[in-house]
Amino acid sequence: MSRRLRLDIAYDGSDYSGWAKQPGLRTVQGEVEDVLAMIFRIPCQLTVAGRTDKGVHALGQVAHVDVPAEAFERLGRTGIERLANRMNKILTSKSPDGKPAQTVIKGVSAVSDDLDARFSATYRRYIYRIAPTVSSWIPTRTDLWRLGAALDLAAMGQAAAGLLGEHDFLSFCKPREGATTIRTLRNIYISQVGRIVEIELVADAFCHSMVRSIVGALVAVGTGKHGPDWPAVRLAEKCRGSEPQLAPAAGLTLEEVGYPDEGEWAVQSLRTRRVRSLD
Repeated sequence: MSRRLRLDIAYDGSDYSGWAKQPGLRTVQGEVEDVLAMIFRIPCQLTVAGRTDKGVHALGQVAHVDVPAEAFERLGRTGIERLANRMNKILTSKSPDGKPAQTVIKGVSAVSDDLDARFSATYRRYIYRIAPTVSSWIPTRTDLWRLGAALDLAAMGQAAAGLLGEHDFLSFCKPREGATTIRTLRNIYISQVGRIVEIELVADAFCHSMVRSIVGALVAVGTGKHGPDWPAVRLAEKCRGSEPQLAPAAGLTLEEVGYPDEGEWAVQSLRTRRVRSLD
């Protein structure tokens, strides 16, 4: 018997080799699993909502872990409530060079086995942040693309409109073997926040490198390299070519993962696992 815990996680991805555990490399998954193993005294394996690449950040990452029922019962209700604090103290103690921990456990909660952090999710929301010109560069911030060029936001918005809806996003993905590249892109919202340009993207899920590929295409439009119709033309080609260029990882943050009400977790998980087709 086991009990499931949900972890809400934030991290600065600058010094990590991505989320996924890799031998000999510092990763978010590796650090968090090590902390859980110290507390529960058994190996622990996380299932995550979205595997972020090297250098990508998160404010709203979600993962789940199953722990033996006896270990769960030893913690008790108070222990579960304090588990995030315990984990954060260990993460801080393990942080290199005495720096603040780059990963923060924002919360831990006991949930039913119906919640699958990956498959029960209904949407992911990312924001990509760009400092267009030198005057907007902020040396202390690690979550920006220091572009060095002005952007035409109106042209970018026009280009973004042509990507919305359910499509095969192969032209904007690095496909994984056996995985579909069909996704529903619900929203792309481009705004100026002070001197920073923010591109918010919401979809049911994103393929590998999809957000950074779309941002790269929109920036190519914004700088005048291509016209506003170009991203939609690329989308229709359904071919992974040399363009568009990937936007740098540093500007990307996973802001939020959305889930339905508890009674819909299992149904949503089954729905997500189905192989999608546009036929």
